[in-house]
Amino acid sequence: MKKLLIVVDYQVDFVDGALGFAGAERLDGPIAAKIAEYRAAGNDVVFTYDTHGANYAATQEGRKLPVAHCIAGSAGWELYGETGKVASPDDLRFRKPTFPSLELAEWLKGRAYQQVELCGLVSHICVLSNAVMVKAALPETEIVVDAALTASYDPVLHEKALDVLEGLQITVLHR
Repeated sequence: MKKLLIVVDYQVDFVDGALGFAGAERLDGPIAAKIAEYRAAGNDVVFTYDTHGANYAATQEGRKLPVAHCIAGSAGWELYGETGKVASPDDLRFRKPTFPSLELAEWLKGRAYQQVELCGLVSHICVLSNAVMVKAALPETEIVVDAALTASYDPVLHEKALDVLEGLQITVLHR
């Protein structure tokens, strides 16, 4: 069974940078281990990067969330910790200017994955919206989110996101 792991926005600014939050750093070792597990089994791993430019404050997101973060090329834009160390230069990386990645969804269409798993940050924003994009691109593929490998700065929204994912027929593990 061919599987894909999508590591969503596990970047410095979401862990201990501009939008970091307590507990996000605890995902690092387990996400790095999950990457190693996928690779050892001959499965694929891709990464999404929240990516903004110097004009962030002038964008819709910048007006609604006036905290500059994940500016392309900055230290906060890089993958965090062990996760960043285990990322291979050959891994596909999708830069996205908003919550979901349309480019990722287009790339997925027609691919023969029997399962796609998502992990990373933030559960109720980018993980949720990218899971919906995967569902649109691969409607017959099992989509999985491991609740132990995602988090949010808001525990209530995190739980609600897991509920919504389950409502969208996405398998939520370790809840």
